[in-house]
Amino acid sequence: MSRGRLTQRDRQRIAAGLAEGRSYAEIARRLDRPTSTISREVGRNGGAGGYRPEQAHRAAERRARRGTPALRFAAGPPDGQSYELGDEVIEIAVRMGLPKMMARVLISLWLHEDGRLTAAELTRRLKVSPASVSLAVGYLIEQGLIGRERDPQRRRDIYVVDDNAWYQSIVTSSRKSLDAAEVAKAAGETFGLDAPVGRRLAKGGAFLERVSLDLLESAERWRYLLS
Repeated sequence: MSRGRLTQRDRQRIAAGLAEGRSYAEIARRLDRPTSTISREVGRNGGAGGYRPEQAHRAAERRARRGTPALRFAAGPPDGQSYELGDEVIEIAVRMGLPKMMARVLISLWLHEDGRLTAAELTRRLKVSPASVSLAVGYLIEQGLIGRERDPQRRRDIYVVDDNAWYQSIVTSSRKSLDAAEVAKAAGETFGLDAPVGRRLAKGGAFLERVSLDLLESAERWRYLLS
């Protein structure tokens, strides 16, 4: 398969394939590319519904000029090649709703052998400003995706990710959804269940409440898989 960079013509063909409702695998076969190349290209440029070939090509040219490095294993992958999967996982995280900078920090921690990095180490690895890292780790801690430990000897924070992060993330998200459900149900009662708006809010709140409780129960039931 061809391993060169995507051309503007390639991107136009990707857009045409998406418009025709073709899968990433079908588009990849037409372009003689790996399916992951197509999914990564579409994911980082607006998704299947918002992909614009001209904008995507300009963004790729900007990245090439900056020479943005790919994430690598802490000690390098076994075959010595660039760790392209890191970029792919980041794009998946972004498609799931995680902001790009937060996704880069999270995946950098996940791919580090110890899962432990300081803010200074994250800044160097990702080649971003300390302010960007600070904003990202604050968000990730709030979402329950990473933890923070204090190094008393060096008086610095260490950001940590472990297997329990999956559990904490689901619990944190579900509890926030439960709060939203309560607000929706209360608003529904305020409008009145006889009114269309009231019924809509009450039904949405009940649905969100039930799904959130199910998620909490499921997370607790299967937590042992992480130990």
